[in-house]
Amino acid sequence: MATAIFGAGCFWGVEAFFERFEGVTATEVGYTGGTVQNPTYEQVKTGETGHAEAVKITYDPSIITFNELVNIFFEAHDPTSKDQQGADIGHQYRSVIFYNDASQKYIGEEKIKEWGQKGIFKRPIVTRLQQADTFYRAEEYHQKYFQKNGSVACGIG
Repeated sequence: MATAIFGAGCFWGVEAFFERFEGVTATEVGYTGGTVQNPTYEQVKTGETGHAEAVKITYDPSIITFNELVNIFFEAHDPTSKDQQGADIGHQYRSVIFYNDASQKYIGEEKIKEWGQKGIFKRPIVTRLQQADTFYRAEEYHQKYFQKNGSVACGIG
């Protein structure tokens, strides 16, 4: 098994999007990329921690590749929207690929270029690449939120 971590706005919807794909064996939502240790949702949502809401994906690379996961990432959100996805505004909702190694970084760089050249988007891609750091699992009520609560809009709270 391997892991990938993406920030693409409200983690509830991103988690639900990735769970649909064969080869994704587990997902969890949390916070990463900031400076505060063991942050809470109440802290992260202020935008003061530097953390992004993120989804950690465990996957079987013999079934789905990191390359394919990055394509799914670009389909799951608007990578041209800086620090905002829909009604969710702030650095914590940034578009970011948290790479675990040089291979993931390279694939991320190439995919940003590739998706930028497709002509799909009217604005430039603003997705960032950031070295993966400690991933702090979000509070239990955030895990599998859509499965527990139905299709509730992000941006609440």
